Amino acid sequence: MRYADLYAQGKALLEKAEIEEAALDARLLLEHVCETDRTTLFAHPEKEVTAEQQKCYEELIAKRSEHIPLQHLTGQQDFMGLTFGVNEHVLIPRQDTEILVEEVMRDLHDGVNILDMCTGSGCILLSLLHYSNDTTGVGVDLSEEALKVAQANAERLGKESRVRFVQSNLFEALDEQFDIIVSNPPYIRTDVIEMLMPEVRDHDPRMALDGMADGLFFYRKIIDEAGNYLKRGGQLFFEIGHDQAEEVSTLMREHGYKEIEVKKDYAGLDRVVYGTFLGGV
Repeated sequence: MRYADLYAQGKALLEKAEIEEAALDARLLLEHVCETDRTTLFAHPEKEVTAEQQKCYEELIAKRSEHIPLQHLTGQQDFMGLTFGVNEHVLIPRQDTEILVEEVMRDLHDGVNILDMCTGSGCILLSLLHYSNDTTGVGVDLSEEALKVAQANAERLGKESRVRFVQSNLFEALDEQFDIIVSNPPYIRTDVIEMLMPEVRDHDPRMALDGMADGLFFYRKIIDEAGNYLKRGGQLFFEIGHDQAEEVSTLMREHGYKEIEVKKDYAGLDRVVYGTFLGGV
């Protein structure tokens, strides 16, 4: 079958399944299967696809039609200009989270030690290490399977000598201090999860989404304990839901954080809160 014809077939099936970005996903899956790039569809529409490639593509289109995330089918996602391996055990890195990384980078200097709480795929911590010198980090997650993904990503990016991943219920397994703590914790209210798009609701790990009744459970826990693990003058950075800036800022202020700032994402929504810790040693 011709390349363009197979693409058109896949696009039509995804549109029928009401996939939001049917044209884009159909193209990306075809490029994944055929190991081509975005120019192929336009420059070489007549390219012949092998029977094996066609079969593989049709299987992936069928799965995507069931709202299995594109990234779970390809096994990867780009983030901060890097490619990360992902699967059903980790939250898929999203563009909004790049705002968090960019804000940390503004205050990042060589030689700091970073803690990434609820690390998931490791995309936040590994991006920070990639774009800095002589920095080290620890990534913490409760999920053993998520930590396997993070470790594989560290090896993929050649950062395994500068990072350590620890299975822990928040700070329980830690006994050191850090210059920066960064976290994208679960922050969606439990009653909202069922209203999310099926790609998220049914395929992202629930433990990476559920912020309990008011969405603030993990902010409270982390803010309450973070001062014991931050050096004096260290900083705590959070990704937040668009309506959580005031409450998270208040929690940080009540625990002695100063210079608290709120940053918006590209859509103009509150996305990051951070502050400086003036206690500790």
